[in-house]
Amino acid sequence: MDRRWTALVARVQTYFGVDTDWVRVPADPARTRRLDTWLALAFLVTGSLGVELLRSVDALGSFQDSWLWPHLVVLSGTLPLVWRRRWPLVVAAGLSLHFFVVGITMPGVVASVPMQVVYFVAIFTGVAWARDRRLMIGVVVAIVLLMFGWLTWQFAVGSGIEQALSRNGRLPRRQGLFGPATAYVVYSLLINAFYFGGAIVGGQAAWRSAMRRDRVTDQARTIEAQAAGLRRQAVVEERLRIARELHDVVAHHISVIGIQAAAARRVLRRDADAAEGALRSVETSSREAVAQMRGLLGTLRADDVEASPDGSPPRERTRAPEPVLADVPALARAASTQGLDVECHVVEDSSGAVASVPAPLGLSLYRTAQEALANVRRHSTATSATVFVRVDRRPEHGFAHGYAEVEVLDGGRPRSGTSGTGLGLLGVRERLSTHGGTSEIGPRVTGGYRVRVRMPLPEEAS
Repeated sequence: MDRRWTALVARVQTYFGVDTDWVRVPADPARTRRLDTWLALAFLVTGSLGVELLRSVDALGSFQDSWLWPHLVVLSGTLPLVWRRRWPLVVAAGLSLHFFVVGITMPGVVASVPMQVVYFVAIFTGVAWARDRRLMIGVVVAIVLLMFGWLTWQFAVGSGIEQALSRNGRLPRRQGLFGPATAYVVYSLLINAFYFGGAIVGGQAAWRSAMRRDRVTDQARTIEAQAAGLRRQAVVEERLRIARELHDVVAHHISVIGIQAAAARRVLRRDADAAEGALRSVETSSREAVAQMRGLLGTLRADDVEASPDGSPPRERTRAPEPVLADVPALARAASTQGLDVECHVVEDSSGAVASVPAPLGLSLYRTAQEALANVRRHSTATSATVFVRVDRRPEHGFAHGYAEVEVLDGGRPRSGTSGTGLGLLGVRERLSTHGGTSEIGPRVTGGYRVRVRMPLPEEAS
């Protein structure tokens, strides 16, 4: 029995939202107060009109000849509705007590339609707007007990049955399945059960509906905030990508320019024509570096879309094509300058495999090779380097759909006094984390330095 009682109490508490932290408050308290004031005024007018109609048909009993008291009862029963959503439980309990007292002393006023609606609205609001749900259950139980108390007084103490059923001083004879007294009691109980039960169940339904709407609104705000955060994150990641691009482009071309300038200075003393060609190479490399930097800076400043001059819908800004994995051999040829000989070997499991590597993945591998070759020029005494490009779609451990990789080898020794900032290798590791790849970066056992980066191919490329 104890378990059943505990389970029943738990179900009631769950139904009425006792354990929830959500509190229903008006979105616009000032507007809510104005609406409730107008509602109370409307009930005051209709309630007073109802009193006058009852007086006109001689239905106020001992207060038939009193004008003041019935209207004061209506005023005291409708005025609290002004604060019904500010203090919902106080108003519900107060008007239920008003119902009990006036029902004993002035039942004609309580039975009028406007006042019946007032009491219903008070109980409905108490359940729908109560902030303390546990206290609300206690108030609702008290109201129900008060209702049964009022009915008990009507039936037992006030001789309400005889008064209600008498016809010219005589009780009616039994005509249906129930006796007149039994039928009247059951009918009155059912009417009040539906009346108070409807107010309680309707108020709880309104509370749950408001809670669901509020949670949906909160979820929408959360989703919007997350979307805004993702947009900001995308902007930050794009700027980081461009920062890495700037570093790789500048480092590559500046190192080339430095080597070409040194070569030009040496040949200037021997051959004027050769010096002119070397200086022209310096000029070409510098122009290319400036052009790429301007393009990347323009990407930083430009929006993702631009308006069409003819008024048509906006279109994405067109950007210069970025290098991909298939461009690594051309990078190796361009890096073969005086003092450094670069060979490139492409190994692919099938013809066209390198060209089919997705552009973002190919760009990251291209920039890795570019950074590695720039580091060879700046920090190594090597006179040659070898670049390997490998694409293999066969699955293996850690690469379910195959891999694409670049490897740069050199046989030189570290050049003293040329330690870098580490930004280049940091960019390589950031690209690795973006694509989920692996790397082998460091000195070789046989001498020289190795930079090898392997990245997994996506499923659609397998």
